[in-house]
Amino acid sequence: MNTKEIKTNWNVITGGPCTGKTTVINILSERGYQTTIEHARHYIDTQKVKGKTVEEIKENKRVFQRGVLDMQIEQEAELNVNDIVFLDRALPDAMAYYQFLDLEYDDRLVLQCNKYCYSKVFILDRLPLINDYARLEDEEEQIRIHNLIIKVYESFPCPIVFVPVLPPNERVDFILKNI
Repeated sequence: MNTKEIKTNWNVITGGPCTGKTTVINILSERGYQTTIEHARHYIDTQKVKGKTVEEIKENKRVFQRGVLDMQIEQEAELNVNDIVFLDRALPDAMAYYQFLDLEYDDRLVLQCNKYCYSKVFILDRLPLINDYARLEDEEEQIRIHNLIIKVYESFPCPIVFVPVLPPNERVDFILKNI
């Protein structure tokens, strides 16, 4: 672990596909908290505007993961470390997806993941899987990604809080009581 990591007031909202991250982030935003967007979906949307299909976008796994990582690095670099921010996933999530896709970590990924120390990491318990244009995983893959995310965050010195399945507003209340 890099001893020069930057302590932040940022709280990560994470979990495998279809755990309710975006719903929680949207409620936090509606309640006046600073939030970030989920970059994999944003990357897909920006590429679709350029005329690519989801299959074409995800075809080269390394290019896709680097595109998402670049967006995430840029966004985190623009945040004030002293502000309370809720992130819809954070850089270490990329490590879990690299593992899931059997990609070797590159130096940039490792360096960036060791740059920040998050205030808290909130891992949302899984919900039933509902696929859409960007989410193509099956239930077995959902569980594997979820478990990889837990494993990755457990390797960092950030406190982890597991968020149970509750109605969305109660999940947000649970998170706010635990920051």
